[in-house]
Amino acid sequence: MLKFLSVIQKNLVWAIPISMMFGLIYGYLFNASVLKQFIIPVTFIMVYPMMVTLSVKTVFKGHDYKLQIVTQIINFIFIPIVVFFIGKIFLAGQDPKFGLWAVGLFLIGVLPTSGMTISWTGFAKGNKEAAIKMVVFGLVIGSLAAPIFTKIFMGATIEVNMLHMFKQIAIFVFFPLFVGLLTQFLGMKKYGEKVWNQKIKPMFPPFSALGVILIAFLAMSLKAKHIIANPGDILIILIPLTVFYLLTYVLLTIVGRLFFKREDAIAMVFGVVMRDLSIALAIAMTAFGKEGMTIALLIALAYIIQIQSAAWYIKFVDVMFGTSKVKSEKLSEDEKIEKSPVLEFEKNTSMIVDVKKILFATDLSKSSRHAVKYACSIGNKYDAQVYAIHVVPDVLDEYSSGTGINLSSSIGKKKWNEFNRKNIETAKTAIHERMKMTSKKVLEEIPHCPLSDERTIVLAGNPVNEIVRTAQDKNFDLIIMGTHGHGQFEEMMLGSTASGVILKSKVPVLVARPS
Repeated sequence: MLKFLSVIQKNLVWAIPISMMFGLIYGYLFNASVLKQFIIPVTFIMVYPMMVTLSVKTVFKGHDYKLQIVTQIINFIFIPIVVFFIGKIFLAGQDPKFGLWAVGLFLIGVLPTSGMTISWTGFAKGNKEAAIKMVVFGLVIGSLAAPIFTKIFMGATIEVNMLHMFKQIAIFVFFPLFVGLLTQFLGMKKYGEKVWNQKIKPMFPPFSALGVILIAFLAMSLKAKHIIANPGDILIILIPLTVFYLLTYVLLTIVGRLFFKREDAIAMVFGVVMRDLSIALAIAMTAFGKEGMTIALLIALAYIIQIQSAAWYIKFVDVMFGTSKVKSEKLSEDEKIEKSPVLEFEKNTSMIVDVKKILFATDLSKSSRHAVKYACSIGNKYDAQVYAIHVVPDVLDEYSSGTGINLSSSIGKKKWNEFNRKNIETAKTAIHERMKMTSKKVLEEIPHCPLSDERTIVLAGNPVNEIVRTAQDKNFDLIIMGTHGHGQFEEMMLGSTASGVILKSKVPVLVARPS
């Protein structure tokens, strides 16, 4: 089933119109009123998967304040005014349905921005991190502003019960958001962040696509008889929708070219254009009584234009904003590889490494203090968890090896363990203090230091063996360490612990030499 849903997700350009066509046929042939009871559960199926995959932590990273502020000003000041006047110009008929369609157009304008923003930004090689922030900010601000804006702008056209709208938004936005974030937390806790991100998280978006096509089916089914009796209504609705999306694309392209670099401009375009039609449709169908079906008709048709226009716009992104540097570099490397008589790469091999969990090995020496800079910087850049590990050498074991005498048999296992435990407690106190000092210094240079007291591992034993074992057993993606040699010769030869870890570890190792 998941494979089938993935196919639907990748082909929403066609899946949504087909679903709407079947809805039209079903609603014409049968009594579709019984389908109203499915609106809330289907909407939850549509919204919840998007919330599960939402990376809220990303909101607190980066320095793209200008981009975020400009995007939300366009979303919550410019767009509502634009859709209001487009409705006044193109939906000014005497029939009450024109006013209801204008309300539908306004709901589209006041409820940014959907999870599709992230997908389309990624397709166009834009700034996905900025796109995620736009989705989170737009979701929260739009949900709170929608009832107020609708009352102010459309109160003369239709009775707006703000309290009821807030209630519906709580059901369709904040409840799925809470459940989605709880699912994330429990999933990562149970399976680990790496397994969650690579295997479980990708399973959710296809179900959101299923919700989209089902809600489009419901909207068309419930209005089918009216649409077939009045086919000209479709054309009337499509005209203001087309004007709105065309005007928005033109404006955003100009603003993007003038004020932002390529990746940020692309994120801004899709952060405004990809309206949250799912939530707008759900609110229309539940917050306005029987008139909601007429409002929902315009929103359902907006799916076709929104997705089709995004698919076409992405074809011309390089023309409007220039070619992606990442893309150019990749092509350059591919050309080198093709010309090389020695190197061959399998086409199906992924060249992208997902660094989500870093093990920083420290012996509290000068070299490890230098290496911590790399651990913090890389962890911050890739939003990765950084764990610090310190291995207390088993002193009695070292003495036994040096003297050739098994001291454990003389001293006894209990005293041996007690001796090591004292060393571990001493090391824990020292390393916690060091982490606090390091985090404070790092925070002065980068906005987020992924080091913390809670992610500290202190063990006793052979440093090489314990570091390698921990990295493998706990599914770390990268080991970062300094040159842990204690003599000049060892330091010159990279460091005894570092070289041992490199030789034995199956996990990639980054060694930072003191500058």
